[in-house]
Amino acid sequence: MRLVLSLALFITSLLPAVEPSDKKTPFPAPIQLTKEGERWAEKQLRSMTTEQKVGQLIMIMGLAEFQNVESPGFLQLKSDLKKYHVGSVLLTVRTEGGFVVRNQPLEAAAITNALQREAEFPLIIGADFERGLSMRLLATPAFPHAMAFGAAGKPELVERFGAVVAREARAIGVQWNFFPVADVNSNPQNPIINTRSFGEDPKQVGALLSAYIRGARANGLLTTAKHFPGHGDTDTDTHLALARVNAPLERLKAVDLPPFQDAIDAGVDAVMVAHVSAPALDPTPDRVASVSPKIIQELLIRDMKFQGMVVPDAMNMRALAPLYKGDAAVTSRRIAVDAVLAGEDMVLLPSDLDGAYNGLLDAVRSGEIPTVLLDAKVRKILRLKASVGLHRSRFVDLEAVAQEVGRPESFALAQEVAESAMTLVRNDGQAFSLLAEEKRRASGTSVTNGPYPPSGDKGRSQSGTVALVLTDDVRSEWGRGFDRELRARVPDAEVIYIDPRFAGSLMERVTAAVLSAKVVVIAAYSIPVAGKLVGTKDGAMNSVDLSTNVSSLVDRVLKIAAPRTVMIAMGSPYLAKDFPGVQTYLCAYSHASASETAAVKALFGEIPLNGHLPVTIPGYAERETGIERPAAKD
Repeated sequence: MRLVLSLALFITSLLPAVEPSDKKTPFPAPIQLTKEGERWAEKQLRSMTTEQKVGQLIMIMGLAEFQNVESPGFLQLKSDLKKYHVGSVLLTVRTEGGFVVRNQPLEAAAITNALQREAEFPLIIGADFERGLSMRLLATPAFPHAMAFGAAGKPELVERFGAVVAREARAIGVQWNFFPVADVNSNPQNPIINTRSFGEDPKQVGALLSAYIRGARANGLLTTAKHFPGHGDTDTDTHLALARVNAPLERLKAVDLPPFQDAIDAGVDAVMVAHVSAPALDPTPDRVASVSPKIIQELLIRDMKFQGMVVPDAMNMRALAPLYKGDAAVTSRRIAVDAVLAGEDMVLLPSDLDGAYNGLLDAVRSGEIPTVLLDAKVRKILRLKASVGLHRSRFVDLEAVAQEVGRPESFALAQEVAESAMTLVRNDGQAFSLLAEEKRRASGTSVTNGPYPPSGDKGRSQSGTVALVLTDDVRSEWGRGFDRELRARVPDAEVIYIDPRFAGSLMERVTAAVLSAKVVVIAAYSIPVAGKLVGTKDGAMNSVDLSTNVSSLVDRVLKIAAPRTVMIAMGSPYLAKDFPGVQTYLCAYSHASASETAAVKALFGEIPLNGHLPVTIPGYAERETGIERPAAKD
C-alpha cells in the first residue's frame, strides 16, 4: 500500500503545475446553469471563429493510459485538439486481442488534466460508464448490469448507484456519462442490449432510469438516455450491421418511447439516437434514426418536447457507413452534415476526423448549414459545459482521487445490488441440498485447475462438486471470482473452464466428471459484447446464446445429471430458453465480481433470494417469476 501511494505521489510530482487562473475543480455541485454560466457561454460564442465553432460539434476519442508527451499517439491527439478545435473527448481504454486493458483512476485523472491543458476551450469529457468506472478502470466498484437492478426492483439502489458513479467520474475529470439505457429489452434474441436494459416493462424501465438521472445529476454528472427511439426490439448489433425496428407505431408508443419520455421528464441532459431503421417513424428507404429529421426534429424535439443535447451513437459503427457511397473521408463528410441538419447537436467519433470537420465547415460556408443553426448548437454545448462548472475550472485535483474513488461503502453498495438481484427461477432438483452437504463435507486444501484443462483424467480431484465455467475465452477474467469463492467453501471442488474453441474436445472429460459428481454447477457467462460473433448451426452470427458446441456439452450434462445440476446465468437470463430441462436455475444477470460473489453465496444459502425476473424467458418463465428463499440457518 505504501508503494502504491508513493508511486501516486511521484506521478503527481511530475505533472506541470496548474495555472492560478485555472483552479482545481472542487467537489462538483448538482447540474445547474447559472446566470454566470450563461454569460460565459455567450462571451465564448462571440469570441469564436467559424472554424472554432465547428470544432465544438465534434467528439473524438482519448485513451486513459500513460503516454510520453513526445510519443506519436499523444502528439497526434494534441494536434487534433488544436487543428480541429475539438470541443469534447470520449475517455476510454484500448482493447488487445478482444480484452479490455483497464487502467488506474489516478492515471485517468492525469490524462484528463493533460487533455484540458492542450485544448483551446474547456473540453467536456464523456465516457461509457454503464456499470460504473470498473468498465474502464481498476480499483473501482464493479456494479452489475442494469438488468440486475431491474431484478432487485429497488429505485433507491439505482439512485445511490448514480450518485457513486457521479462522484467517481467527476473526481477523474469526466463530466458526462452515456447512460442510462432507456431501451426496453422486449426481444430475447437481442444481442447487444439484453442485460444492459433494466428489463421489458416500460414502467419499470422508466422508473429506474429516472432514479439514476436523479442520483447522477445531484452529484454533478451529465446523463444520457439511449438508444432513441428504442433498440430493445432488435436482433442485430449495430456495431456490425444495420438493425431494423419493425414494430408498428402503436407498439412504439406503448413500449419503446415511454421510458425516453420519463427520462426527459426527469431532466436527462442528453438523448443518444441509434443507428436503427424504424419504418413506422420514418419510412424513407435507407434512412436511420440518427440522420432522420422526422425522428429527431418532429418526434423527439417537437412532440416529446426535449430541449437538451441530441447526439448520435458513435459514427464509426458499421451500421451507418454502408448507407453512404465513397471512401471514409467522403462518407464522414456527408454523415456529419446530414446528422447536424437532422437535429443532432454533436458528431461523436467520426470515422474520418478531417472529413467530418471539413464537411461541416464547407456546409456552413456554403450556407447548407445556416450560421444561426451552428450558433444555436454551439451555444447549447457551451451552456452544457457551464452547467458542470467548466467555465470556472477545467482541472481536477489529483489528491482528491483517492478520497472519492473506490470508497468502501461504494464497494458495499455494488455487493448489495448483486445480492438483491439474485433470482431463483426454478428449483425442482436437489442441487441446493446437495451443495449444503458438500460444504459440510469439504475439507483439505484447494486443488488448483488452470484455465487450460489437461486431457483425460490427469490432474482431476475426487471432489463431489464439479463446476463448469462457460466463457467466451478461458483467458479472460470471467469466472475467476466465482472459482475463488467456490473453492473458499469447497476447497477440493473441480472447476473446468470451457470456451467454444475446445468444448468438443472436453466432452469425454466433462462426461466422466459429471457421472462421478454428487452435484454439478454450470456458471454460464453470456454477456452482450459489441461486435461479438458466435458459432451456430447457421454459421457465425451476433448472439448472446451459447455456441453450438458448448450447448451440446450442456445438453449432455443435463441428460446425465439434471436433478443434481444447478445452472447460473452469469449474464443473459434468456439462456434457459435453450435448455428447458434445467431443473434448478439461478440468474445473476452479470459477470461483475460482485455478482460472482453473490452467486456463490446464493448457492450455499448464505443470502436470502428475493430477486424477480424483469424479463420473460420464452417457454421457461414469465416476467416477475422469482422463488423467494430465506438464508439458510447456520
